Amino acid sequence: MTIDEPLRRELIRGVLDAGQRVLQIYAQDFSVETKADDSPLTQADMASHHALSNLLQRLTPEVPILSEESDPIAYETRRQWSCYWLIDPLDGTKEFVRRNGEFTLNVALIDNGVPVFGIVHAPVLDVTWWGDAEQGAFKISAEGERAIHVRELPAADERPWRIVGSRLHGVGAFDIFCDQLPSHERVSMGSSLKLCLVAEGAADLYPRLAPTCEWDTAAAQAVVTAAGGYVLDAETLQPLRCNQQDSTLNPFFIVCGQSSARWEKALNVALSV
Repeated sequence: MTIDEPLRRELIRGVLDAGQRVLQIYAQDFSVETKADDSPLTQADMASHHALSNLLQRLTPEVPILSEESDPIAYETRRQWSCYWLIDPLDGTKEFVRRNGEFTLNVALIDNGVPVFGIVHAPVLDVTWWGDAEQGAFKISAEGERAIHVRELPAADERPWRIVGSRLHGVGAFDIFCDQLPSHERVSMGSSLKLCLVAEGAADLYPRLAPTCEWDTAAAQAVVTAAGGYVLDAETLQPLRCNQQDSTLNPFFIVCGQSSARWEKALNVALSV
């Protein structure tokens, strides 16, 4: 499936509209439920889920949809999909509940297991990233739309590496990884924003040594890849793929601008602890 410019613009406009619904709830008092996996759920998750699902059904009725908040779909069904939409209506619900603004809406198109198109929208920041395997990666903000690209990992004596990590998950392993690196700066952030920092050249590495699901990462993976970067399985150093098994859990992974081995020793140490 090809995303042409008219369809892309409709998709981005629809994601931004869903973001406005999320902001309306964000500005009010809202209740928080707990799902079976102990993760939080708010009215904003469901409002975004319905808005994005309706958007995709209207624009591409022939393409199936898998959302974090949809009813479970058996792998026997999903494995037949060569192309499908994968969405996280509200990535970073804990950040939403904490009201720190570090949450996103994620929409990805998966083609034969590969995220080939993705939109990541941060409503509070009013910033949107999108990436297409054929068109490249872009950032939309108050300053307009501009192309983005990962940056080259510098020599150790050139400047400190900038390493981004979660403030809530896998902090111990992140610290162990960073302790093995040359001079560096550590940045904590929520949701898919971490991958987008690498995509736009604002960070060098993002090691994720804690559980995530495919809908958490697919849209931003498409952006990173379109920006010239990589999202690699921490064990095999191969690109993450979607819909390869019954579980939607990702392996641990690392996001990088180049598939350089200069961080591989640090990664192996963190994985071995």
